[in-house]
Amino acid sequence: MSSVSSTGRNPGIDLLRGISILLVLTHHLALRIPLARTGLAAVLPHRLLSALSWSGGNAVTMFFTISGFLIAGHVIERHGSLGRIDAPAFYRRRLRRIAPLLAVLLAVLAALHLLHVPNYTILRPTQSLAGALISALTMWLNVYEGRTGYLPGGWDVLWSLSIEEAFYLGFPLACLLLGRHDRLAAVLFAALALSLPYALHTLSGAPDIWQEKATWPGMCAIATGITAALIAARLPPPGP
Repeated sequence: MSSVSSTGRNPGIDLLRGISILLVLTHHLALRIPLARTGLAAVLPHRLLSALSWSGGNAVTMFFTISGFLIAGHVIERHGSLGRIDAPAFYRRRLRRIAPLLAVLLAVLAALHLLHVPNYTILRPTQSLAGALISALTMWLNVYEGRTGYLPGGWDVLWSLSIEEAFYLGFPLACLLLGRHDRLAAVLFAALALSLPYALHTLSGAPDIWQEKATWPGMCAIATGITAALIAARLPPPGP
């Protein structure tokens, strides 16, 4: 997974991203047009249709893992170890990458809500436009949904970004606290990754929305990617 092409891209990561994107798209499509009721049912096995329809959550978990792998890998490539991370530069890069597009998306979603466009209008009495905007900007939209219910589809996609942003905020601080002890970092991140079964167990009795959008499992997936990056950095480069 550590090999890259002459263009600087990682074919393995690109493949995983492509599969994840396909699963997320088919999941959202199946929510509106059940695939079992389409012509695909005549040519594809039921189990495959079911997997294509309802594996969106697994695909998001894969995105989290890829994110952890790439972010940690880039830090190691730039600085030699996680403990040498340039935190201010890291935050600036993340801000430049996320803030402009997020601002545009939130402006569009707010306008669609104010125009009462179906499927974009926030109607639950426990929710409001201000609440959705504030939670999206303060990295807890997933918690906001867990407490108040699902937001309309256009807003709902932002829950995973809240987990990503929380990771971006805490990752440099964790790296600096661990210093240049990459082995200790690998052990701690691996421990977080391996806590996923326990995290899922503790959420097993919670409402479905909490099981889907909880922060802990998402962080476990990101930690899996970080651990993989730390291991990959210690492996010899692949042969020709």
